[in-house]
Amino acid sequence: MGAYCNEDLSSLPVFSAGAPSNELRFSKHVYDNVHGNIYLDPLCLKFIDTEQFQRLRELKQLGVTNMVYPGAVHSRFEHSLGVYWLAGETVQRLKSFQGMELGIDNHDLQTVRLAGLLHDIGHGPFSHMFEREFLPKVISGCRWSHESMSVNMIDHIVDTHHIDIDAQMLKRVKDMILASTEFSQLKSNAEKRFLYDIVANGRNGIDVDKFDYLVRDSRACGLGCNFQFQRLTETMRVMDNEICYRAKEYRNVHKLFATRADLYRTVYTHPKVKAIELMIVDAMVKANDFLGISSFISDPSEYWKLDDTILKTIEIAPDPELAEAKELILRVRRRQLYQFCNEYAVPKENIDHFKAVTAQDIICSQKHTSLTLKEDDIAVTNVKIDLARGRENPLECINFFEDYDSAEKFGIPEDRVSHLLPTTYQDMIVRVYAKKPELVEAVSEAFENFQMRTYGVKTQVHATPEKKKRRVM
Repeated sequence: MGAYCNEDLSSLPVFSAGAPSNELRFSKHVYDNVHGNIYLDPLCLKFIDTEQFQRLRELKQLGVTNMVYPGAVHSRFEHSLGVYWLAGETVQRLKSFQGMELGIDNHDLQTVRLAGLLHDIGHGPFSHMFEREFLPKVISGCRWSHESMSVNMIDHIVDTHHIDIDAQMLKRVKDMILASTEFSQLKSNAEKRFLYDIVANGRNGIDVDKFDYLVRDSRACGLGCNFQFQRLTETMRVMDNEICYRAKEYRNVHKLFATRADLYRTVYTHPKVKAIELMIVDAMVKANDFLGISSFISDPSEYWKLDDTILKTIEIAPDPELAEAKELILRVRRRQLYQFCNEYAVPKENIDHFKAVTAQDIICSQKHTSLTLKEDDIAVTNVKIDLARGRENPLECINFFEDYDSAEKFGIPEDRVSHLLPTTYQDMIVRVYAKKPELVEAVSEAFENFQMRTYGVKTQVHATPEKKKRRVM
């Protein structure tokens, strides 16, 4: 990042892209490949210029996805700056049009910006994989979340670097980060409640976090993105302490959630991406007893040292205790991956009562053959793809208004808009992998038997190719 001056920035006011040029002189200016020019305010710079925040440079936004989509090497650092900027721009728009009415001041602007900047500072190695796949395998009943770790990391940074920040502002920043989680203690009638929906929206899922990563991830993977978040930020309006949108933007709002679902299907849960994730998780689990990876989550002063380089740490370590973990990583490097056998989408009438499929379920479905499968021969992943609210239509939680003279907000029933929009809002896909290529045929047959026993039909789209069944490493 390039600074345009060396003055003490701590006492200067916050600013926006539309601020007078004499205020922008005292900023740090970076060029972002998604949002263009971004100006970093003095207080946020105090957090950015710490080893804890700089660690985000070593956390890839999409974990191991770059091993399938080579361009997906962008980091949590870039994303955090993007969310910081969009959060500030959103507040500025509301302040320009309704500032007097809503009582928005610079304190609010600074608070929301900080929440945007720091919302992901608690992420672990390979982002969501660490939280959703690794920790549950090594800590029984683990309820740890990156959002709650972000809150702990913020306190650690403030204490370690003696950052002078108003205590009430700090509390609001942490409340904004937790707003969409089960740990939120935010009341529905909280003062300026609408501000808590900008970074992490627990009310309806429309937030600047999604605005940034949908565009950034699509671009990095070479995919088109037909969702235009600018249309929403330009037409939003606060009504009854809630951000609402013009009724004619209904389809654009739907595109937000549909684009997210498409990215989950084609990028985040790509079969090869999941195969690599399964292998990296197995490697980290095997290394955990020796390296104590999971113990880092209890202490922010240690946790900040943990990032994606843990893979290289395991890979080059001479310790014999890490031999199995190193072998798995070597297989990833040599593209000797767990072999995808097949997948099926759970019938929609069975989703409500779906129970996660395990390797043991597949083993129990094996017929008598000369080859007996063991639980460690099989990897199963249960992939949920939805529109951000499980089986519910996310648009039912969103309020709209007719035009800028309207005094009322209202919901829009889906049948009032189009009969082409989906009537089901969640897919559950079960994928099964053989950890060794010579087991593909046996695992595939057991998987087909499981489907027949469970649903009475083979719900998979296609059979495993014969040449894959016969493939040997």
